Amino acid sequence: MSRVTSKLQVTLPKAIAARFDIRPGDEVQFVPAGDIIRLEPGTAKRALDVKARLASFDQATERHRESSQPALPVTADRGWTREELYNRGRPR
Repeated sequence: MSRVTSKLQVTLPKAIAARFDIRPGDEVQFVPAGDIIRLEPGTAKRALDVKARLASFDQATERHRESSQPALPVTADRGWTREELYNRGRPR
């Protein structure tokens, strides 16, 4: 049996949480049902595991590549060199 704290919090027994796959951070809903209160697991999405997150990232990257505009052509004369950028502001 669980006890209600002074902050009106209730501890869910571990066996019940495991049976219904309720984990820390999941949302639950208290539903009045006549003279009793029913506790229902929420429908919030759980964080994806690493493989699923990587697959989702790869799909998004591919969609981005397909929709992106073609790159601008590189011109030989930009009016500056890379060395000028690195040495800018340094004493000569």
